[in-house]
Amino acid sequence: MNDLLNKCTLCPKNCMVNRNNKEIGFCRAGNKIKIAKAYLHIWEEPPITGKKGSGTIFFSNCNLRCLYCQNYYISEEGNGVEITTERFADICLDLQEKGATNINLVTPTHYLPLIIDGLKLAKDRGLCIPIVYNSSGYEKKETIKLLDGIVDVYLPDFKYFNDEYAIKYSDCKDYFKYASESLAEMVRQKPECIFDKDGNITSGVVVRHLLIPTLEEDSKKILKYLYDTYKDKIYISIMNQYTPVRVCKYDELNEKVDDKVYEEIIDYAWNLGIRQAFIQEGGTQDESFIPKWDFK
Repeated sequence: MNDLLNKCTLCPKNCMVNRNNKEIGFCRAGNKIKIAKAYLHIWEEPPITGKKGSGTIFFSNCNLRCLYCQNYYISEEGNGVEITTERFADICLDLQEKGATNINLVTPTHYLPLIIDGLKLAKDRGLCIPIVYNSSGYEKKETIKLLDGIVDVYLPDFKYFNDEYAIKYSDCKDYFKYASESLAEMVRQKPECIFDKDGNITSGVVVRHLLIPTLEEDSKKILKYLYDTYKDKIYISIMNQYTPVRVCKYDELNEKVDDKVYEEIIDYAWNLGIRQAFIQEGGTQDESFIPKWDFK
């Protein structure tokens, strides 16, 4: 799998750099896994969090540059600690030992070959809890196919319908094309959501959509697209936790989403027929929900 880094085309940026020869592409990732934190995270959707928390591993670097990213310290600035695939396997097993509901891989795409090797090693050593693939949604379907039989739950973002906003806010000219194609592959692999007796999701697709200030009409188009295309095959998580964490050149990104706007979006989703959904209550627009990057 490590050979895939010799001419990296893991994500839609298709940089074709040789990461094994220290060449750096858009994401700035090297040829070793780099993580910023691994711990039991209690603020995911309830079927993912479970009773003790999701065994969440935050990876450094990213193949998008969203101006509003809450985790820019690790995604854009690349802070974190490099580890071996063996150490990654150890971390997965340690989280399982601590009672993690699952292993939750956050923004993992650019390390995928290394992660797959590490997961196989961990499974050989007894890892048996579900694997959650938690991504920005900006994926290639060919890359997602590499995860068939490895990932149990897909948890992608679906950020934009109109690529005008993707270009403006995330330096990405073709977000909808790749997000929609990769989501179709995820649903092909996991065509229904399955839960265990405790209500934890063990298989399926949950699509996240974060409301961004002033983009409510784009949000409605996304919700309509998701429901028209997949009906009840997927769950949709409609999120209001947008939090400005640094001053942005676009004034609208320096504001939070108004509660009335969020309620309007929820009403719109209900009227569409969406019932398999997660919504957020007050208190999510707070920096306390952003992990402390202590590299533990």
